[in-house]
Amino acid sequence: MMKKTLFVFLLLILLGVGLFSQEEALPPLPRIEIGIGQVEQPRDLVVTLEIILILTILTLAPSILILMTSFTRIVIVFSFLRNSLGTRQIPPNQVLIGLALFLTFFIMQPVFIQIYNDALVPYMEGQITYQELYQKSIQPIRTFMLNEIKIHHNEDNIDMLLSSLKREKPENLEKTPTSVLIPAFVISELEIAFKMGILLYIPFIIIDMVTASVLLALGMIMIPPVLISLPFKVLVFVLVNGWDMLISSLIASF
Repeated sequence: MMKKTLFVFLLLILLGVGLFSQEEALPPLPRIEIGIGQVEQPRDLVVTLEIILILTILTLAPSILILMTSFTRIVIVFSFLRNSLGTRQIPPNQVLIGLALFLTFFIMQPVFIQIYNDALVPYMEGQITYQELYQKSIQPIRTFMLNEIKIHHNEDNIDMLLSSLKREKPENLEKTPTSVLIPAFVISELEIAFKMGILLYIPFIIIDMVTASVLLALGMIMIPPVLISLPFKVLVFVLVNGWDMLISSLIASF
């Protein structure tokens, strides 16, 4: 039996070698070349730089979406809501992030339309250069971030960052460098989201305390209070139309 198995194995090896030894049986493979040469036309270099610019923007798109829009505040508030309710993974992360993305597009729609009309369309028509494209694209976003910082009185974040970098405070906040404005805006969004999260926690903490007190008074100390309070918290949240109140409050906060 072992001899037959060994014979069949050797026969298969010989057949495989015979097949691969025939050049006409091998499929043609593409050739890949990487090199540096002279540009025949200046437009070829411009197209190459445009492709590199587009790839860079696509790479940084998640960071731009998260750190320079309303997404940070919305998704953190949703996380606070789920933790305060104690529902663990309900709603799932995909649902919360998807809802946060659509709300971000809804809130940032005027900014995106302005960027499209003032920057992208003129650049595609060849009316402005890519330097002007950057300036006209970043200006509406800077205006949005500055307005949010001013409305919520978080100008001290800009002062803190400038003092950390040992830079002088500009006479006007509109002249704040973008490298300072973005982290100041993110810190401001975190502070606002945490304040809203505290307000979300207060009613649910009261329900937990009342439930724990009732169970202790009844002598049912072996029953986890969270197990009893969870349905009551969900019931109260539904009765007060909590999702509508939360979403409307988030939109009104911008």
